[in-house]
Amino acid sequence: MTGYVVVIEEGPTSFGAWSPDLPGVIAAGDTRDECERLMREAIAFHIAGLIEDGDAVPPPSNAVDVVFVDPAAA
Repeated sequence: MTGYVVVIEEGPTSFGAWSPDLPGVIAAGDTRDECERLMREAIAFHIAGLIEDGDAVPPPSNAVDVVFVDPAAA
C-alpha cells in the first residue's frame, strides 16, 4: 500500500483536500470524514487512469511535518 500526502483544509461550510504529489487531484465534502473518503476515491481513480494509459505513477513524498510557531514570539 502506498501513502500520499493529503492536505485537508476547513472552509466556512465544508472541507477541501488536495495532494502535492498528485496535481489536480482534489476532493470536497461536508465533513472531514467525507472529504477524506472522497479524496481516497479520487486518488485511486487517478492512479487507475495513469496505469490504464501506461503513464508512470508518481512516487509519494517521503516526508511531511507540522511546524508549530508561537505567534507571540514571532
